[in-house]
Amino acid sequence: MRKLIPLKSIYAFVAVAEMGSMTEAAAVLCVSHSAISQAIKALEKQVDQPLFNRIGRRVELNQVGKKYYRKVAPALEQIVEATEDLVDIHHDKHLTINMVHSLALHWWIPRVPDFQQAMPELDVRISNILGSFELEREGVDIALIHGKPKEWQDYYCEKLGDDELIMVCSPQMIEQVTDPTLKTILKAAPNSIDAAKQLLNYFPPIFVTNDRRKHDWQVWCEANGIALPHQQNNLTFSASIQAVQATIRRLGVLITHRQFVRDDITHGVLTEVGPSVLNPYQDFYFVCRPDKLRRETVLLLRAWLREQFK
Repeated sequence: MRKLIPLKSIYAFVAVAEMGSMTEAAAVLCVSHSAISQAIKALEKQVDQPLFNRIGRRVELNQVGKKYYRKVAPALEQIVEATEDLVDIHHDKHLTINMVHSLALHWWIPRVPDFQQAMPELDVRISNILGSFELEREGVDIALIHGKPKEWQDYYCEKLGDDELIMVCSPQMIEQVTDPTLKTILKAAPNSIDAAKQLLNYFPPIFVTNDRRKHDWQVWCEANGIALPHQQNNLTFSASIQAVQATIRRLGVLITHRQFVRDDITHGVLTEVGPSVLNPYQDFYFVCRPDKLRRETVLLLRAWLREQFK
């Protein structure tokens, strides 16, 4: 049987070749400088020739070392990828998905039964990290992004759907309307701009102040050519979740994102009034590391999400 070179020597060789320093290679591999030095000496002894030139505290590959590196490095990469694939298969039944609170509460949770039926073996954990972040560092496999792809240039990023801004209010609140003109408009043309204008004259607006939502009213009003309404006491909230609950509680009317309230509208908890507006500043995206697309469960989940955002 051919004498095998210890894999730790190959790891050490590749690390030193790429870092140009035994000290830095030791730090990358989380071993001592002595361990790296001994591994390189053992490898050079086994191949019976030096592989590096020592230049002060730095090292660089000699001609033999360069030739050896060109063959060894890709093979080591294949070993690492094969091992990662096995680890992925082992953990393939678990995925962590990140999405904003409003999407998790009003969009994801109503779809859990359908998701469980479609992929009963998959265990999904939801996280709610805000803004852009490193997926792998936060332990996130997939992110459903409500934003723009420029924030995720280092990742696979696929648009799932447009972001529509809509006006909503409680249907019980509409039943309280006594003005005959407004009642007629709401019945005849509920999705007209006239219906929205009249409703704003009758009920107060509800605002959200966080950075990603604070311009919703302005975008919707400008697109429809109407004046931005004035904020009123006790009807301004820091999060969409709070604002949606205030709307359900018949405190006023809200401009929000269709995906956040789609199921509330379907089940008659909220009513849409006036025209919808495409938000030019945000859309919905599927984001993951490109290598995650090798996992069958990720591909199945992406296909399911595509259908849900249609």
